[in-house]
Amino acid sequence: MRIFVITKKTLILIAAAGAVLIAAAIAAVLLFGGKTAKARETSALPDSYPDPVYSKTNVKAGELLPAEECREAEVLAGFKKELPVYSVFRNDKKIALTIDAAWDDDKTPFILETLKKYDIKATFFLCGFWVKAYPDMVKAIYDAGHSIGNHSMTHPHMTKLGEAQMLKEMDELDDLLEKLTGERPKLFRAPFGEYNDAVIKTVRASGREPIQWDIDTIDWKPERSSQKILDSVLPKIKDGCIILCHNNGYKIEEYLPTLIETAIANGYEFVTVDELLLKGDTVIDVNGVQKLE
Repeated sequence: MRIFVITKKTLILIAAAGAVLIAAAIAAVLLFGGKTAKARETSALPDSYPDPVYSKTNVKAGELLPAEECREAEVLAGFKKELPVYSVFRNDKKIALTIDAAWDDDKTPFILETLKKYDIKATFFLCGFWVKAYPDMVKAIYDAGHSIGNHSMTHPHMTKLGEAQMLKEMDELDDLLEKLTGERPKLFRAPFGEYNDAVIKTVRASGREPIQWDIDTIDWKPERSSQKILDSVLPKIKDGCIILCHNNGYKIEEYLPTLIETAIANGYEFVTVDELLLKGDTVIDVNGVQKLE
């Protein structure tokens, strides 16, 4: 039997090598672990509905990420989320006004009259049970030349549905809208603004474009005055932005005319989301901005 003698010098060398390996492992965890967390934080855009799907971060809806954080998120492609269109990269002063309709109807005639007064077109995202309750209003929206988008049949939490259920929610409403207008929507807005990778992939695979927003009036909150809404919305208007309103917004009769007048006075042109979207080969960046490739 051979006997190996380990000297004191050998023990010191082994210990030193072990310390180097441990230090390297700790450094790798801190470096790549930190970047992974950073990518998760910067690529998740929270919504502003009362029942958000994403945890709150220090990134506000519609707020652009710093360029270095965008690059960092793009490099870590494995953690990049599938995103809907929050806004469109344009330099021609075109913007889109969108109106979600899922509950009451008492203010819709006023909205249509206001849009007609200023000769502008908007995009209405309609929910199935609203369409069933107010078919004549659906026809009035369509006949006035406004665009109609799909907002699901029953306003569910799409992130909790399987692919077949998601498609059913969209297809049933499209069938209903086609009977009323003769057309099937090409745009989809998720209820509550909730989405995940599965939702976005399913929507796009079905031939629809998922649409979010980068400016939220938050007009579903009764405590928000019309002035507070205007103060929060008007400074954010920019080329290619998508503004979110609700047909039953508490103060929409007060703020909508001023919002429209101010935007027009500053040279902006209201178009439908269909017209706002870029044609051809496009990409959605980490801020949800649609751009040409």
